[in-house]
Amino acid sequence: MPEYKYSAIDRNGAQTSGKIEAASDEQARQKLMARGLMVTTLAGDGGAAKAVVASASAPKKSRFSFGAQVSEEEVTIMTRQLATLIVAGLPLLRALELIHKQERNPAFKEVLANIAESVSQGNNLSEALQAHPKVFDRLFINMVKAGEAGGVLDKVLDRLAKFREKAQRIQKKVKSAMVYPGVVVTVAVVIVYILMVKVVPSFQKLLDGQKTNMPALTQFVVAISKALTEFWYVTPVAVFGIYYGLKVWLATEKGKEIFDRIVFRLPKVGGFVQIVSVSRFARTFGTLMASGVPILQSITITRDTLDNVVIAKSLERVHDRVRDGEPLSVPLEQTGVFPQMVTSMIQVGEETGQLPEMLNRVADIYDEEVDNAVTALTSIIEPVLIVFLAVVVGTIVLAMFLPLIALITKMTGGG
Repeated sequence: MPEYKYSAIDRNGAQTSGKIEAASDEQARQKLMARGLMVTTLAGDGGAAKAVVASASAPKKSRFSFGAQVSEEEVTIMTRQLATLIVAGLPLLRALELIHKQERNPAFKEVLANIAESVSQGNNLSEALQAHPKVFDRLFINMVKAGEAGGVLDKVLDRLAKFREKAQRIQKKVKSAMVYPGVVVTVAVVIVYILMVKVVPSFQKLLDGQKTNMPALTQFVVAISKALTEFWYVTPVAVFGIYYGLKVWLATEKGKEIFDRIVFRLPKVGGFVQIVSVSRFARTFGTLMASGVPILQSITITRDTLDNVVIAKSLERVHDRVRDGEPLSVPLEQTGVFPQMVTSMIQVGEETGQLPEMLNRVADIYDEEVDNAVTALTSIIEPVLIVFLAVVVGTIVLAMFLPLIALITKMTGGG
């Protein structure tokens, strides 16, 4: 079996080289990729080393493009790979072609091919990225543009990769914290539905045979049971209608603002949302500022990346006042949305000329707060859901047993 000499970059960005046996250069690349190595040169049978690049001049349309999507995680991995390759000294086009060659998602592979082709024609990377707004957001594009303008694209890409990695870690923690409550709610709905369509009708037949007067609570539960069994088709229609109605309402600016204000006022939940939003604000804003993006543009981009309309609208007012010459910390404090510690640290950053560093420090602090808040929120949600489930099921059971108790009392002469 032929032996190939290779040079590659490992997961930590370190250069490595060696030899590997493979039937072909393609198999050699696949074996090295399986070890977590990104091949830069490959030579076999004593031949001259050649760069492992992909021809991107004629991007091919994928046969599997229908419904294909590019995930945030895939973009983050690509950003980390591109930063690592450029820091290691590879030219931008060669790095893009190498990443394109190793990408497995057909949709993303086509995007990378188009970007490489655009760069090969003399366009800047930021200009090539702008052609794919569904994959690369304004934050990504403006940071790359700032890096190109300042001649520090490698540092900006590394900073952007770290930003995305940290943001995704926070997102995964929040999602994982919601798994248990989601499972409990699903189980509760299934249990209640089975009780209402299977158990309650059986009790009703028993009570009807005994001609027993049913208490008001029992009559209420029986009425709901009849509605669920006789008009079963109403349930999915109602669920879909509520879901679609909420989705449409939340898609409107006014609806989203009302919802966010309600969430902000909820005990514990509002504090958790505030911590997550402040962490994202500080990390995004600090990363943009450190990358050389002007402050007003940084505020606008940060505002657009926030999901919470309350904080986003407060940043609109901050933008206008900073544009008029006020220091950033003053309007931020007056919004009433940002904690005192955050505005104080930003004020210190402005006075010392280290605003980007201070913002990233705030983000680090609030990332730890997110961990604590997730734990605290989960510990509160669990007993609340369990108690809620117990009350609902207990009410149904009580509604069924009240007439039975009355019937037994009557039969034993207790009445």
